[in-house]
Amino acid sequence: MKEDGVSLCSRMWIENFREPDRIVNNLTSYLRRFELWVLAYQKVCADDMGSYMPRSAIQRPALEDLLALRNAVLDDRFRWGARLEFFIKSPKDKTDYQSLSKRKIKALLTTTQAAAFQDKIVQEVLLMILEPIYEARFSQKSFAFRPGRNAHTVLRVIRKSFAGYLWYMKGDLSTILDGMKVGLVINALMRDVRDKKVIDLVKLALVTPVITTKDDGEEKKKKVKRKYQKKRVLAEDEPKPDPYWLETFFGFSPEEAEKLPSWGHCGILSPLLANVCLDELDRWMEGRIKDFYQPSKSDVIWNSPEGEVEQGNTSWPEFVPTSGPDKTRKMDYIRYGGHILVGIRGPRADAATLRKELIEFCDQKYMLKLDNESLPIEHITKGILFLDHVLCRRVVYPTLRYTATGGKIISEKGVGTLLSVTASLKQCIKQFRKLNFVKGDRDPDPQPCFRMFHATQAHTNAQMNKFLSTMVEWYRYADNRKKVVNFCSYILRGSLAKLYAAKYKLRSRAKVYTIGARNLSRPLKEKKGQSPEYHNLLRMGLVESIDGLQYTRMSLVPETDYTPFPSNWRPDHEKALLEYIKLDDPKTLEEQRNCIKELGLLLPQDYVSMLVWNYKRNAIVLDHLSLVGSNSNRQIDQQLLLGGSFDVAPCINICRRLNQFKEMIPKPVQVLGKGAAIILGGVVTLNLVSSATVGALRAANEAKRKSVAEPCRVCRGKGFYICKLCKGNSTIEWSPLHDPVAINPCLCPTCDGNRAVPFVVSCLMTEKQQQQQDKNNQKEKKGMKEIAASNVQHQQEWEIPKKTKVLSTTQPSLSRENAESSSNSFTMLQEQKEDEYNAV
Repeated sequence: MKEDGVSLCSRMWIENFREPDRIVNNLTSYLRRFELWVLAYQKVCADDMGSYMPRSAIQRPALEDLLALRNAVLDDRFRWGARLEFFIKSPKDKTDYQSLSKRKIKALLTTTQAAAFQDKIVQEVLLMILEPIYEARFSQKSFAFRPGRNAHTVLRVIRKSFAGYLWYMKGDLSTILDGMKVGLVINALMRDVRDKKVIDLVKLALVTPVITTKDDGEEKKKKVKRKYQKKRVLAEDEPKPDPYWLETFFGFSPEEAEKLPSWGHCGILSPLLANVCLDELDRWMEGRIKDFYQPSKSDVIWNSPEGEVEQGNTSWPEFVPTSGPDKTRKMDYIRYGGHILVGIRGPRADAATLRKELIEFCDQKYMLKLDNESLPIEHITKGILFLDHVLCRRVVYPTLRYTATGGKIISEKGVGTLLSVTASLKQCIKQFRKLNFVKGDRDPDPQPCFRMFHATQAHTNAQMNKFLSTMVEWYRYADNRKKVVNFCSYILRGSLAKLYAAKYKLRSRAKVYTIGARNLSRPLKEKKGQSPEYHNLLRMGLVESIDGLQYTRMSLVPETDYTPFPSNWRPDHEKALLEYIKLDDPKTLEEQRNCIKELGLLLPQDYVSMLVWNYKRNAIVLDHLSLVGSNSNRQIDQQLLLGGSFDVAPCINICRRLNQFKEMIPKPVQVLGKGAAIILGGVVTLNLVSSATVGALRAANEAKRKSVAEPCRVCRGKGFYICKLCKGNSTIEWSPLHDPVAINPCLCPTCDGNRAVPFVVSCLMTEKQQQQQDKNNQKEKKGMKEIAASNVQHQQEWEIPKKTKVLSTTQPSLSRENAESSSNSFTMLQEQKEDEYNAV
């Protein structure tokens, strides 16, 4: 094997989407590729055994048998529907067909059997080869049996594009899915594929008869009803059956999706062949749509000659404003499997003419006899049922807001019609009745779900929750999503309540709801006993956790999804393919390069390579500043750029344009601009510098004041003081009664239980207080200097001889008076300072 099978399939998809109109002649080369056969074997094993088998886990005998099967297909030795002779068998098939008895061999040859393992492998290989070819050619109007498209896509297309249509025509062509003549299928297949080997394989699968005979006589005699059915243990390699909720949801499938084509021995190839045959109808309807379109200028939508312009408000495509009697004649069409829906805007006579032409086309191409009853024409006001959703129209009067000339917002009352896509509650009740969940039509009564009788409450609730989650997703785009999902939750909740009432002998649903709550999340006990509590058992891991039913109230259901649907929508895988093909095309790359050159731009890769190359070759670091140089350096830069192996035209163009723009500005204007820039820059710089200097000085002054200032005597520099009301206990004893019996402590209203009160007043003095304190300090220093001077003078006088007795007798008295006055002044200053601190 030269390459991986997935990469080979990817290459096939890319080739077919690159040339979707080419006729394919040589597909035998892909049949020879053993990688496709190994990939098909892995997929069939995953479907048959329930687990994916890696390529490294495939045994050598299996590879040899697979190679023998490929050679048999290429040599025309392969036969569809073999029962006894196989080239390869399933890994879980351990039957020895050579030692079987005649009775078992007869049963194998005459009764209905599942498709052989080797047939599935060949079908898978053919599908991998043919699907890319036709997916690139199929019409965008078909949505069934195709990857990336489903019923939700149809509903979104209807909501987006079918709002303006008045008449609708539904068609049921599902008889084509039951089977067609082999010649018609082969002719449709040979329009695009002309490989004889592949055509012969498909033709042989269609022609080979399928044995469907059943021998029920002996089986009925041997059947005996068992009183108790034993649980069957699955084998190790046996896949698990579908859970109950999935089987129930499959019962809700709409009429348009019930039938799956199965032609001969084609198996999984049958849906693709059905789409190939019905693709002729899609192409014919697309031609009729183009011919039918006639725009009218008096109509509010589709009034352009192209017909592809967005209708009305793109964010609200369901709303169509009212228009005059002269309407645009337009038609649209979608197909989901064997069911078609045609919307027509125009008179009913046009719809009748189209129906007649459609009947003739189906008769000629598919030999299908249709009549007017199989193609009914109905008006939108009656409601059109499609995919279990009802399309109807109602008149609304919204307030339209739009921006007029001048930017003025205008609001006015409008009138128009709104397309409503609602889930059919009648169909929902019908499906529940088919599954034996309800009884009655007008007032449906839930019936007990006895199939879950032997299951635990946790398992039953979990199964129903999964089913409800699936229903929520199915009705995702319905306008009445909340209503219909809440109705489904009501039916399932009532069914489970009746089941639990019968199982635990609780007599009525009301008693079940009383014990198990509204969502049935509480455990229900069959017998009363002294058993541990449910929560203790759950904590010990002895019981399962019970999840309540979801969406028991309408408010819990999610809103309808109104995400806008793009007009040219494509699946994600097709978008990726088209984008890859576009980027891989050399023309696209050349167009981008030319566009970059015309705009004078430079790619980042080219710029980085230019820097590196010039630095390595010339030892010069060349950046974008060197490109915008003077005229004298332009030739040197150009020579440096030409030294590299890249295109320098964009860089040179940028330099020239910058210089031309500079020369276009007059010199006086340049001088004025430079002067204004210098002045403005100087003013801004001075402002910034001055503000920064003032801030720095203020910060330094404040820091100096904080370092010199004395701590506050009230808070001791802590910033808070003990609460005086509660005395630091955070509670007080208080009661509103005059003579209470008991006094309960309550939270202190002053400190709120913090035991301390923040000191709001700043511990630092204000500027006025600081100035006053400076003056007092100066006076105090001056007084102290006077006192010191007087003391010195007094000391000198005492040293004078006692000749002058009068002075000697008076001097001591003076010194004592000065000392007393100085001490008194010092005590007064100290008291004044204490008074100031107390005031603060």
